[in-house]
Amino acid sequence: MTRAARLSPTDPSTRPCPPPRPRRLRRGAAATALTAALLAVAGCSGDGDGGDGGSDEPLTVVWWGSPERTELTQEALSVFEEQSGAAVEGQSVDFGGYFDRLATQFAGGDAPDVFTLGGAYPAEYAQRGALLDLTTVDEHLDLDALDATALENGQVDGAQYGLSTGSNALAMIVNPDLVDEAGVERPDPQTWTWDDFAAFTEEISAHTDDDTYGTATTLTHDSIEAFARQQGEKLYTEDGEIGVSEESLAEFFGRAQELTEAGAAPGAAMITELEDASVEQTLMGTGRAATMLTWSNSLSTLSTTSGSDLELWPLPGESDTAGVWQQSSQFFSISADTEQPEQAAELLDFLVNSQEAVDILGLDRGVPDNPERRAGLEGQLDADSQEEVEYIDQVASRDTAPRPIGPTGSTDVDSVTSRVTAELLHGRIDPSEAAATWLEEARAAVEQ
Repeated sequence: MTRAARLSPTDPSTRPCPPPRPRRLRRGAAATALTAALLAVAGCSGDGDGGDGGSDEPLTVVWWGSPERTELTQEALSVFEEQSGAAVEGQSVDFGGYFDRLATQFAGGDAPDVFTLGGAYPAEYAQRGALLDLTTVDEHLDLDALDATALENGQVDGAQYGLSTGSNALAMIVNPDLVDEAGVERPDPQTWTWDDFAAFTEEISAHTDDDTYGTATTLTHDSIEAFARQQGEKLYTEDGEIGVSEESLAEFFGRAQELTEAGAAPGAAMITELEDASVEQTLMGTGRAATMLTWSNSLSTLSTTSGSDLELWPLPGESDTAGVWQQSSQFFSISADTEQPEQAAELLDFLVNSQEAVDILGLDRGVPDNPERRAGLEGQLDADSQEEVEYIDQVASRDTAPRPIGPTGSTDVDSVTSRVTAELLHGRIDPSEAAATWLEEARAAVEQ
């Protein structure tokens, strides 16, 4: 098996299951430390041009992730050192303590030159002047080589503060074995609607075992966003406000309720039980759901644990207006105070635009956003990984609306969705009340 074939990501640092948007990032003490650190940065960063580019110190790089990611990243950094003659000092930090440590380093004036960010953190750091605008070093970093949508993911107030490490996208993962077992005719995945989806999944549930469902729950923060975008709306606006309408939310919650009432999706008790389940423990992972709306980078893990050759389909309703987007798994950023801005930019260019680095890193931080480098992986990937790459090619080829980085507090909207979903599926509120409650609590979360 080739290196790239082993690298479809399964850890939370790449899933916006965060975790490409890291789920429920620690706030509290971490947020307090971050605020203090960024205030200190704002007071001493000067004009944010990154200095004159000269230093005898090694270029420092910090990231989070698994031991395998560390091994691969160190290997790529070693190749960069050999090719550039630069000295690089790389370090991996456990995800649980990563952002606390980064905030402490900024507060102490010892920030790394290059580091990874996710969730709302690019906006928080950028708005305090802590990040270098990458367009100021674009002579050393080819930004135009990347997919436009992935590039936009790292922009804050029109400036390029983050560089996408790689992408995944929302998809409908389908278990064809359960579809065949139910004897249900497949809809055309390129043109199917939400009504088609409801009929399809209800029929599967009706013709399979009682503990098997046509679909796992569709009630998630991410699926709300995709549904809103299909209506021509945004979950978050450029100004950091909630952009989805109450009418669209009511329709979304109504459809989700109907799926449960028809038996196509599980009820409140099972959804609550599985709320914090790993990918492997989901209904799809255990072979008890025929469809699951989730991130494309889950395909390999779910195929392995379910024991079936799963498929990636577009979401229902995509043929009219695209709701999906290229979701950057993470971002590479450069400190505004780095003394080596040009060399830091050259490192980022190497990591995302060189075939050598892409061959080493594979899909570990998402599907490469450079289409030529994606094509260069052909022949190195297993079937699931190749399907993920082809799906990202399809998403990248579509005209999709821009997607601003979520504002501060947006990571708390996940818990809002969970609470409102429980109330809805327990029958304590109806879809209209769910929409109004969700809006009120989501607005409060992003305005705090």
